[in-house]
Amino acid sequence: MAVTIRDVARRAHVSVATVSRALTSPDLVRPETRARVLAAASDLGYQPNRAARGLITGKTGNIGIVVPDLGNPFFTGVLKAVQARAMQADHAVFVADSDEDPVLEAKLVRAMAKQVDGVVLCSPGLEDSRVHEVAGVTSLVLLNRRLPGVPAALMDSAGGMRSVVDHLVALGHRRIAYLNGPRTSWSNQERRRGLAEAVARHGVHLADLGPFAPRYEGGLQAADLAVAAGTTAVMAYNDVMALGVIARLRDRGISVPRDVSVTGFDDLVYAALSSPGLTTVAMPVAQAGRTAVNLLLDRLGADGTGAPQVVAETQLIVRGTTAPPRT
Repeated sequence: MAVTIRDVARRAHVSVATVSRALTSPDLVRPETRARVLAAASDLGYQPNRAARGLITGKTGNIGIVVPDLGNPFFTGVLKAVQARAMQADHAVFVADSDEDPVLEAKLVRAMAKQVDGVVLCSPGLEDSRVHEVAGVTSLVLLNRRLPGVPAALMDSAGGMRSVVDHLVALGHRRIAYLNGPRTSWSNQERRRGLAEAVARHGVHLADLGPFAPRYEGGLQAADLAVAAGTTAVMAYNDVMALGVIARLRDRGISVPRDVSVTGFDDLVYAALSSPGLTTVAMPVAQAGRTAVNLLLDRLGADGTGAPQVVAETQLIVRGTTAPPRT
């Protein structure tokens, strides 16, 4: 038989109302009383009914996350971290996939707002004004998108791209290609910012190609254009695209890295398992996911009045797909 709040009240020798206050508004009861209630609840294995608690506190105990593509392993890593941190805070997570559609992103946030306390909006393609609009509907935290006035968990994509160019130039490459991701992607804009800085500093030739779909098929399509541009190194928007590039080059009899060097971005598990291993930039997705939930919980709390933007560092991971160009 399920343990009820009345059972806890009897064990702690307090009223049902006191148990309710101890569990939902601890500042309204004496510390020793709350400790006695918590001990009784723990001994009995009592689990408060989430719906009933929501009627008392006005909170659902749920948070939402909207991602652009559940088929992309990058966002799987983000989701695992978000769920793990949310569970630690006794929150459930609702997940939605916008399928890279900015209009659907806004609709999903508005729909979720009725069922959750706040939303993590991951790599949104919405225009700035639309992001501000949905931020007025529910407590909102951005992941991998910077916007004044909205809390955000960020990853230093620009710094990661600078590291990639520095690495390729150190190997001797002077003609490099960049395969752009989606035009609306803030991450792609940040990569381009770091790329422009590094290219100008080193004085190398850049073939700026795309945009391409940030998928394996996008890499298959982009590879021929990079070869036609006469480049000796190809930097893909992400790891999945880079693997498509390598596959297409292999089909054409072009060896990686002997003939062409290839780099990715994200450091998905496939990057280390591919042959040769993919040189890439490690994105701290787990750290960013945890940070996003922490920012949202802070915003839901009494002190959640600011809009902090926390940046996590990226790291170049050198593996077997980069080498000096053939002379």
